[in-house]
Amino acid sequence: MTTRPLRSAEWFAGRDELALQNRSALRSMGFDADFYAGKPVIGIANSWSELNNCNLNLRDLAEAVKRGVIAAGGLPLEFPTISLGEEFMKPSAMLYRNLMAMDIEETIRSNPIDGVVLLCNCDKTTPAQLMGAASADLPTIQLNGGPRTVGNWRGQPVGSGTDMWKYWDDVRSGKMSREEWNELERCISCGVGACNVMGTASTMTSLSEALGVMLPGVSSLEANDARRLAAAEATGRRIVEMVHEDLRLSKIFTPAAFDNAIRTLSALGGSTNAVVHLIAMAGRRNIKLPLSRFDELAQQTPFLVNCSPSGKYLMDAFHAAGGVPAVLSELKSLLNLDCLTVTGHSIGENIAAARSHDTEVIKTVADPMAADGALAVVTGNLAPSGAVIKTSAASPHLMQHRGRAVVFNDYADMLARVNDPDLPVDADSVLVLRNAGPKGVPGFPEWGMIPVPQKLLEQGITDIVRISDSRMSGTSYGTVVLHIAPEAAAGGLLGCVRDGDEIELDVEERRLHLHLDDAEIQQRRAEWQPLPTKHLRGYPRLYIDHVLQADEGCDFDFLRPESDAAVEFVPPTVGRS
Repeated sequence: MTTRPLRSAEWFAGRDELALQNRSALRSMGFDADFYAGKPVIGIANSWSELNNCNLNLRDLAEAVKRGVIAAGGLPLEFPTISLGEEFMKPSAMLYRNLMAMDIEETIRSNPIDGVVLLCNCDKTTPAQLMGAASADLPTIQLNGGPRTVGNWRGQPVGSGTDMWKYWDDVRSGKMSREEWNELERCISCGVGACNVMGTASTMTSLSEALGVMLPGVSSLEANDARRLAAAEATGRRIVEMVHEDLRLSKIFTPAAFDNAIRTLSALGGSTNAVVHLIAMAGRRNIKLPLSRFDELAQQTPFLVNCSPSGKYLMDAFHAAGGVPAVLSELKSLLNLDCLTVTGHSIGENIAAARSHDTEVIKTVADPMAADGALAVVTGNLAPSGAVIKTSAASPHLMQHRGRAVVFNDYADMLARVNDPDLPVDADSVLVLRNAGPKGVPGFPEWGMIPVPQKLLEQGITDIVRISDSRMSGTSYGTVVLHIAPEAAAGGLLGCVRDGDEIELDVEERRLHLHLDDAEIQQRRAEWQPLPTKHLRGYPRLYIDHVLQADEGCDFDFLRPESDAAVEFVPPTVGRS
């Protein structure tokens, strides 16, 4: 039995005239009151869209979830949300992550929903849903659509995104013909689903599972695997039980659970985007996750997963090797095993029987890919609030480097000049991209993996140090320092860098430094002017005015509570509309 009255009862069993009106609305959809009387209403948040190929199988999953909800004694009511797809949505789905979180929270707030199933897949969909649901704090469970089937080109498996970037560099350097490039296009995406590498999509769904919001072992199942439909039905059954148990997201989203997620991120060699998303998700429960915590835990946590772009294999191999439960089992001496999950059991109980079935794909703690983590946080006068580098995908010889800056003032400037044969760049240069952060675009797009200039590719140079206030795709790689905070558009020192300035990156010392004396820095700051924006109204204007910096998760300032009192979810007054 429920430990508290059903929230939906206020709509359907409350004041006579309102209850009649609301029951009548359900009757118009074919639901007789006797069918759902006393049953929890389960909202199914579906981010399906034909503008988002990653999420195209979510309609089928929604039907399977409904079967499970009905079988367990609930009433499933599906509702659509905006869908954040990385392929079409420009300048970035990140611009709309907070909007989707608001969509989720306010749909839950305003409707007779007792528990919610979140159907996600593409990158920003997963954190957006969890941010909104964390603020609403109802019983919540998440289910992803899964990674897409692995394609093959000329006998070799092709990873979404990652291999495209590699082959594109081959085209630019003349190693690959346009005919071959067009042939690759037909092989790189063999079906619906998320990218089949450990990019942002698979990183975030893996972290949802590690946080305890997904059923164990589900996140890495391929999109077209029949077991995913069975998992959807099980998810539907479980959310009804969670409502009866009053198992809310606030009982799962704890500081200890987020520590587990950070360690899992490091073990996965996962996307740097997860840093921003975890900070935002935790912030909705007034849990502070400073960048220093990521750096501290990453250095204590071995990098275990041999998956592209930080390793060799793709997501099908990761799942076959045991997926997230196997990773957590390897990390169990480092984890908070008492953390509660949507199963009603602890993480420790969930992974008691888990193990790696292929130690070439999921390594052991005794024989890791690397002993000291897959990411690092650097600070210095260029990034006083911090910046992030994915060390597992960087070049070891560039981790301590000092070179002269080649500055691109914005993305258009970079595209116009990066392949110019007269660009004053060499292997020791540091490429700088600015005005590409949260406020500067706006939207914080994935422009941080600045292409290696064509003149260097032709010399056989495939990586140089690149720094920016932007992000990079989880499918990307290279010695790239990202999320510099504060960004140039917010007055960060990055906006004052000039061509020829010496910049030092020392990952071991956690240092990113612009070698200028204080007087010169002060003079440049006095001369600095922000770039004007064309966004004078609408959602982009709202974003510019209220988005927090990368080290604070890029949520809106008015959505993140600053006290425990502000965390409390305020339900609507149920009266005449």
